Amino acid sequence: MSDNSQKLTVKQQREAQRAAKVAALKKKQAAEKRTRTIGIAAAIVGAIAVVALIVTFVVIVPSTQPQSAPDPVASGDPGDIEIEGLITYDDLTANHVEDVVTYTMTPPAGGDHSATWLNCGVYTEPVPDMNAVHSLEHGAVWVTYNPDDIDADAIAELRTQLPSSYIVISPYDGLDSPLVASAWGAQVPLDSVTDERLQSFLQKYWQSPTGPEPGAPCTGGVDGPGQIA
Repeated sequence: MSDNSQKLTVKQQREAQRAAKVAALKKKQAAEKRTRTIGIAAAIVGAIAVVALIVTFVVIVPSTQPQSAPDPVASGDPGDIEIEGLITYDDLTANHVEDVVTYTMTPPAGGDHSATWLNCGVYTEPVPDMNAVHSLEHGAVWVTYNPDDIDADAIAELRTQLPSSYIVISPYDGLDSPLVASAWGAQVPLDSVTDERLQSFLQKYWQSPTGPEPGAPCTGGVDGPGQIA
């Protein structure tokens, strides 16, 4: 033992040991505090990074769902809108029937139909004629397309041309044109999804008050096969 330690009393030695222990404890607590602080800072940085990633994804990455067009509004009297190639059908019956109806136009643009309407939306498979005709009775526009002429990219473009409600889009085999837009008692064959006559047709017939049941719902009915929107 050194000369200095020999000169310390027992009491002084105990106090020195106690002071050493306190100093060691404070050093340990300080180290633990630094560790906690670093962990909290790392968690905050990580959380900020996650939020930034989410914001980047939402803001920068485009949505895979095509945006719908605004509701069509005619600038004047819809009855005055002239559409080249428009076909109209008068004196259509509108009975709710259970027997299968054979329509005289392809696709049908009115006539007797199912008591249950088709829910409006986008379909990748053909939908039942009799349910779709009931949707036309409620003021919907049914845009059918020939799947041999119109691909998925064209359908995505078509959806940007149409409003989000009172619209049915579905494939239809055997069409003589790439697309046909139909409303109750009227239809027009179209050359492409950007055919300008489509907008004129929508302004003239979308939710038209001339149908048998304008304003009746286009939801709450039955879904057809292959509905994607």
